[in-house]
Amino acid sequence: MLVSGLVGRIWTLRRDYPRLDDPEEFRNWSTAGTARVVFANWIEVDSSERSTIRAEARVESIGAQGRLGVAAVRGLVSAFGSLVGSDGIEIAARRAEQM
Repeated sequence: MLVSGLVGRIWTLRRDYPRLDDPEEFRNWSTAGTARVVFANWIEVDSSERSTIRAEARVESIGAQGRLGVAAVRGLVSAFGSLVGSDGIEIAARRAEQM
């Protein structure tokens, strides 16, 4: 499983994401007006030995301005999220089939 995350004002174009040095900093992040995002990717194997790539992202807004910022981009993420995520999945599936 691969788990990664970021914090900051994720809705800006300035890439306002502070650098965190360890997972504990991520867990303790509570700066008002920002958000905390975690991404997870993993493989599941079913009883017939077929593999499925899984991905999940979760967002937590912090404070009133954080809620406003996340709400501002929620429509974009809903509309285009599947398109962004599908590129990597399709490439990984093609490579796995070639092996």
